[in-house]
Amino acid sequence: MFSRAYRVAITVPPLAWVTVFLLVPYLLMFCYSFWSVSESQAIVHSWNFSNYRELATKTVYWETLLRSMWIAARVTLFSLLLGYPLAYFLSFRAARRKDLYYQLVITPLWVSYLVRAYAWKTILGTDGVLNTLLQYAHLTRHPLDFLLYSPFAVVLTLTHIYTPFTLLPIYASLEHIPRNLIEASNDLGASPAQTFWRVIFPLSIPGVLAGATFAFVLSLGDFLAPLLLGGPSGIMISNIVVSLFGAAYNWPLGAAISFCMLLIVVGLLFFSERVEKKWSFS
Repeated sequence: MFSRAYRVAITVPPLAWVTVFLLVPYLLMFCYSFWSVSESQAIVHSWNFSNYRELATKTVYWETLLRSMWIAARVTLFSLLLGYPLAYFLSFRAARRKDLYYQLVITPLWVSYLVRAYAWKTILGTDGVLNTLLQYAHLTRHPLDFLLYSPFAVVLTLTHIYTPFTLLPIYASLEHIPRNLIEASNDLGASPAQTFWRVIFPLSIPGVLAGATFAFVLSLGDFLAPLLLGGPSGIMISNIVVSLFGAAYNWPLGAAISFCMLLIVVGLLFFSERVEKKWSFS
């Protein structure tokens, strides 16, 4: 239907864009991970595995990575617990006000990330809204220190930020479920709970997997929320990478950690894709 010149004209620009701004930076990061830094803070282009040996021998990196994955897993769980019921309500119960509720759900995405993060810092602070309310209600005698600069604050903030990213694919998956299947389940005498667990939920699993992947990957790579609200106990692996590329000026080690994180994310994406294809509905 289209000439060869037309196919080339519409294919080459996006491929060139991906190559220049995605593949080439990844290739440079991979090369940097095998280089080293001299005592004069100069990058030495000598190929070696010293950075990966340092990652394997120093437990601080593995402990931080595991803590980051644990925080990302909790964010994913809470995002699903919040996003799935809301997506179900929008798809099956909102009726005429579905568009209005949908706009209200995605409205937080219009607000800057930093504004939302600083808002939680204001709420959870020692003199913040929550501590003031608890003391005014005589539920506590003094401010609760664990609310801010802790993993709790990081999980809470990231859950608020990434729940819409979890909700949207779940909502799209629920919207694509044929309503005649639900009607057939009801006609066959199934209860609402049976219809949900045997029809609706299995058909929505691809959306659940996509939303969970979004939440986990975005949370694992986040560094602003831990920096603003995490404190020493809420530092994540991305904060170490930022420090290595910034203050420490150890780009090779930062590139090695980044490449390991990239492998984890790519492996997770491939696993999610395989499971999603298994549960997909045509």
